[in-house]
Amino acid sequence: MACLSGWREKRLNDLLKLQDFEAARDRIRSRVRETPMFDPRPHGADLDGGAGAHVLLKLECLQASGSFKARGAMNKVLTLSGEALAAGLITASGGNHGMAIAWAAGNAGVPATVYLPESTPVAKADALRALGAGVIIEGLVWDDANAAALKVAKSSGATYVHPFANPAIIAGQGTLGLEIMDQAADADTIIVAIGGGGLMAGVATAVKAVNPAVKLIGVEPTGAPTLYESLKAKELVTLDDITTSVGSLAPRRSMPLNYELISSSVDRLCLVSDDEMRAAAQLLWRDFGIATELAGAASVAALMTGRHIPQPDERVVAIVCGAGKDGF
Repeated sequence: MACLSGWREKRLNDLLKLQDFEAARDRIRSRVRETPMFDPRPHGADLDGGAGAHVLLKLECLQASGSFKARGAMNKVLTLSGEALAAGLITASGGNHGMAIAWAAGNAGVPATVYLPESTPVAKADALRALGAGVIIEGLVWDDANAAALKVAKSSGATYVHPFANPAIIAGQGTLGLEIMDQAADADTIIVAIGGGGLMAGVATAVKAVNPAVKLIGVEPTGAPTLYESLKAKELVTLDDITTSVGSLAPRRSMPLNYELISSSVDRLCLVSDDEMRAAAQLLWRDFGIATELAGAASVAALMTGRHIPQPDERVVAIVCGAGKDGF
């Protein structure tokens, strides 16, 4: 089964409100980029399977630090006290969150240490070091690296920043949803890759607050269906095994905050394989010169494989969420 729907709990969600996302947008406006919306139609690309839909690509791969993560990281840093910043930042990441924290910490003039799992591409570890962050490799997957980061933060007094389950992080990521609604106010559907769920929780909650009629579709790897299995079970599930090579979409377990927001606001989840993401990344590079990591191509993979088949005249926004050339 490649898609899951019918589980959405349609309740009013008071965990994060529209004003939280608007405040985050105002806070980070001068620090992050407004990324472009790209229309592939003039280039002859068929991303809708011939359905006659209008597909737009939100190029968040052009964001500062290389991904949407800059939004949440900067929002978090700007809400921390001087004392918390002086203690230094520590986090665990599959790569992109670490890059964003290193970038935001550099802007604030404070040190940052990033714990990475062994699955992280060497290029990302090198890029973190180039930004001045301390890098420590720990464990096979993000959960292992995160446990190590939490232990050190507790003993050292450094300020720990969770990559996807912190309200300030989620509010920052949700500014992407507000930006999409500004650029494509008539969007019918938004497709979002899901790792731990910070981006999806933020975008879905913000967008639904602006226009509840917009459909939100999440995409996970077949080798790490963390939220897919949790929503199917109607409770948080810890996966026994991770088989995807896409480390930024590969936590064994999400968190209660993300689960609550996603179960309230997301309409459907789909699964795509690593090979399908690779094919989508290759198409983006070959046809448009858009260099994205596999996670960044997940939303396009959902369209290419028919996991989401748009209706005629449906206006779809697929978020290309991270830069790289993992597919080559």
